[in-house]
Amino acid sequence: MALVQGLTVFALAVFVGFEIITKIPPTLHTPLMSGSNAISGITLVGAIFATGAQQHDFATFLGFLAVVMATVNVIGGFMVTHRMLQKFKR
Repeated sequence: MALVQGLTVFALAVFVGFEIITKIPPTLHTPLMSGSNAISGITLVGAIFATGAQQHDFATFLGFLAVVMATVNVIGGFMVTHRMLQKFKR
């Protein structure tokens, strides 16, 4: 039962995230990137907790995968934000 609930939450999160990202106009993308970096940081902390719980081997693997993906997302977001801010310097 918990697996079905987890998969349902995951599927809904993917759908809502996709809908939100595709509806943002390009002019708002860069300012919102810094906000999404903060959210990705929170996701990274949650992924670290999920990895450290060690309830099941598969859950630990998924937690590790989430840590890697969230780290890539945070670093990529900061790189894009830094690059965009460099365009506004004289």
